[in-house]
Amino acid sequence: MSGDLLKNWEKKSSERSKLYKQFLTRADKNKILRELPALHEEAFEQVDCLTCANCCKNYSPRFKTPDIKRISKALSMKESMFIDTYLNIDEEGDYVLKSKPCPFLGSDNYCSIYHDRPSDCRRFPYTDEDVFVKRQQLTLKNISFCPAAYYVVERLMQEIK
Repeated sequence: MSGDLLKNWEKKSSERSKLYKQFLTRADKNKILRELPALHEEAFEQVDCLTCANCCKNYSPRFKTPDIKRISKALSMKESMFIDTYLNIDEEGDYVLKSKPCPFLGSDNYCSIYHDRPSDCRRFPYTDEDVFVKRQQLTLKNISFCPAAYYVVERLMQEIK
């Protein structure tokens, strides 16, 4: 069952985006939150991020001050040099990457700063957090390119009628 769920997920995700929006808007948030931890675990038993890396190839995390301090130190760079080299400020005032794919993503889909990566990367795709229901636009965007987020919403729709 689970293996079939991910078959052609990109196409199905695109076709069902309105349905996901309706579900996330109408479903009981507390029921969703109760289901998330188990479904998050289940999803990552099915999805290997190293075969995908869509998040690292197409989007940028926010780099908060603690992230910048930690990564700069790990790279033996001054914070200002790290910012000048890798980051821009987006329309919301957050630091984000200047380029895509992420400059820290290797050709093998491994992250060269994995242990020091930004909090947004560490938490992505938020399938075990209240962010999943509180920030619906973000969740809908994530479902469109992340097989784990897609898996979780599909399973939620099966579990919560």
